[in-house]
Amino acid sequence: MSRKKKRAEKHKKNEITKGIFSVLEKNPNESFNYKQIASKLGITDASGRNLLIKKLVQLKEKKSVEETERGKYKAIPSRNYYKGVLDMTSRGNGYVICEELDQDVFIPSNMLGKALHGDEVEVYVFPNRGRRSKKIEGEITTIISRKKSAFVGIVQMQKNFAFVIPTDFRMHTDIFVPKNKINGAENGDKVLVEITDWPEKADSPYGEISQVFGKPGDHDTEIHAILAEYGLPYTFPPEVEHYANQLDTSITEEEIAKRRDMRDILTFTIDPRDAKDFDDALSFRMLENGHYEIGIHIADVSHYVVPGTLLDEEAYNRATSVYLVDRVVPMLPEILSNNACSLRPHEEKYTFSAVFEMNDKAEVLQQWFGRTVTYSDRRFAYEEAQAILDTGGNEIPAEVSLTGEAYTVEKEVADAVITLDKLAKVMRSRRMLHGAISFDKVEVKFNLDEDNVPTGVYFKEARDSNKLIEEFMLLANRKVAEFVGKKKPEKTFVYRVHDEPNEDKLMQLQGVISKFGYTINMKSKKTITSSLNGLLAEVQGKKEQNLVDTLTIRTMSKAEYTTQNIGHYGLAFDYYTHFTSPIRRYPDVMVHRLLQHYLDAGESAKQEEYEERCRHSSSMESLAVNAERDSIKYMQIKFMQDHKDEEFLGVISGVTEWGIYVEIVENKCEGMIRTRDIKDDYYVFDEKQYALVGEVTKNMYQLGDEVMVRVKNTDLVKRHLDFDLLGKAEE
Repeated sequence: MSRKKKRAEKHKKNEITKGIFSVLEKNPNESFNYKQIASKLGITDASGRNLLIKKLVQLKEKKSVEETERGKYKAIPSRNYYKGVLDMTSRGNGYVICEELDQDVFIPSNMLGKALHGDEVEVYVFPNRGRRSKKIEGEITTIISRKKSAFVGIVQMQKNFAFVIPTDFRMHTDIFVPKNKINGAENGDKVLVEITDWPEKADSPYGEISQVFGKPGDHDTEIHAILAEYGLPYTFPPEVEHYANQLDTSITEEEIAKRRDMRDILTFTIDPRDAKDFDDALSFRMLENGHYEIGIHIADVSHYVVPGTLLDEEAYNRATSVYLVDRVVPMLPEILSNNACSLRPHEEKYTFSAVFEMNDKAEVLQQWFGRTVTYSDRRFAYEEAQAILDTGGNEIPAEVSLTGEAYTVEKEVADAVITLDKLAKVMRSRRMLHGAISFDKVEVKFNLDEDNVPTGVYFKEARDSNKLIEEFMLLANRKVAEFVGKKKPEKTFVYRVHDEPNEDKLMQLQGVISKFGYTINMKSKKTITSSLNGLLAEVQGKKEQNLVDTLTIRTMSKAEYTTQNIGHYGLAFDYYTHFTSPIRRYPDVMVHRLLQHYLDAGESAKQEEYEERCRHSSSMESLAVNAERDSIKYMQIKFMQDHKDEEFLGVISGVTEWGIYVEIVENKCEGMIRTRDIKDDYYVFDEKQYALVGEVTKNMYQLGDEVMVRVKNTDLVKRHLDFDLLGKAEE
């Protein structure tokens, strides 16, 4: 028998074995003869039935199945069922990620049933009896819950029906849409389709088109589709807008009397040039004892967003604002986000404040938390504040001015900015000494014309004016968390936590950075932190910076919201929360409410209720981050459309069995080179070395290598950028 026939025979035997276990384990209390099992497996040929009979006998002898009476077999009770989440691959197979198992369960395409990417499922794991492969395989037996039922796709019209072909490669089936549920969509339109049913014998689920975005490639079509893919809304329901517009947003003497009045103290905001909402401000004054009184004033969103209202329900459902490449999708309607709650210059506002008395060592001597009313004397862009810090003076040049004209800042204001910067630098230095990780990752930004066409790419880096604001926001967040977290008896609170990095991921990072001559000292938590900070400092400005920054961030655990405080590893804080951005983050609204409740001597809030809200907020934050990344990817591809066939220097940023990802050094755009398109050899994926290795030449393309690439194809619809590999860059 030829090798090919042997392999085919072996595969057939394995499939029959899996089938037997599948039938018996699905019906653990019943016995079946070979005819019944053959019928359930669709085996109709004589050779298949004979193979089935042989297998049943073999499995009985191995005590893998039980013969209850002559010719009838039953499953031996086992613990081969597990719960997990399905993760689909582009090839139509999947993996179920189970917490109980130390590796993922491979699911061949014919064992998926009707499960879809992200679904919570029950999986039956086939016994690994005598197989050499350590890979565990299984079959999905039950769908516990769907991750989602709505999908973005392209309409393919037929005479009396349509199919929607999902744009997400992890969606392994198209969706059948009857003619009466097409809802005005035309052939080729990009749409949102809701799965309504999946009949037992149907290959495809049935659906109804709920939204028509427009033609693929159109800017608004693609941006709205990105939001829809993650279930993120881009408009407010009319009733929510109406409710918000009816709110009394005036500043009244009656309400001022309930608050600490800080309108006479110098107060200003420092924000991005293009910011429309200003949710934090700083106040500054010298005290008679030579100390400083510094106020961190945050928009009092909870004054307007009251529990149990339409507005609160909408804000909770959204949980966060979404920052796409060309727009912001706000958590709150504009009347609040850009007006009533925005700390705009020369306007009185209701605020929630953390006020600290500090000395010149940046030590907090006294603290106060509560509701205030403030008046912003001035608005600075980061560039304007930076000009004050760079010169040590109060002249703002025209090129950084918000108005485009040079102007002079009052000396009192300039001195306040300079003093706050000095204190911020002391606090930052102290954080680093205590083990904080210094992530200053470069942000990719686009210059857009009036039609949202990218005309250029630039990189946004944090400078001292950014870090000044960051340090005082961190101070407020930390001190609020400590104030509540240290109370006895313990009170339910919303924390922002960050666990320690995974050791395996750190070892993987070590393998990559060693190519560039860097190393991590794994001896202790302190040496790891020190090494990571040294690494991030060393790569500043080098070609591998973005790659190393990205990979280092990936080693970190994911920050999340919870009522269970474990501290924040990345910031080196034992207590940390989010207090400073309630316009754009719902957890901050919860923190304001809880803080006021405890200031009023209230009892501890219900932990289960807040833990559920934390889970929802973390989940929505993750969706928003993914949507933001997709919008950047979309804009990068749009930008690269004008650079087809051009050659670029890039760094290999990812390696998989199907290809290598390359990030262009000059603009950070990432594209893919498919393994099958590398023609000088047959390349195999080496997982341990993060490399593709040529079988004959032993030529290696490894994570971190510099290569020359040519732009081959730009696909806006699939948001995919393809490169041709020209070879390794010359040393």
